[in-house]
Amino acid sequence: MDIVLLPLLQVIQIALQLFIYALIISAILSWLVAFNIINTGNQFVSTIGYFLHRVTEPALRPIRRIVPDLGGIDISPIILILFIFFLQGVLSNVAAKIIQMN
Repeated sequence: MDIVLLPLLQVIQIALQLFIYALIISAILSWLVAFNIINTGNQFVSTIGYFLHRVTEPALRPIRRIVPDLGGIDISPIILILFIFFLQGVLSNVAAKIIQMN
């Protein structure tokens, strides 16, 4: 069982880290579009923005429903990143316990 579980936990850790990167890039891209630094009329920028929105929005939407509106400041990515850090810590402890049992 440990032969499968430890690599699975590592893959989950990597996927969570990649999702954090996607959240950060999505937030930066939204700032760049909001300040009119980059134009969404560009097909490449539009495609990246659409992809990041489709990937991150399902996780951010429930947080946005709970967190009150702060007047144009969206802190839902920060809350989600903190939750992912917590989840990564839990997964690290589970992996440590599995290694310790062997």
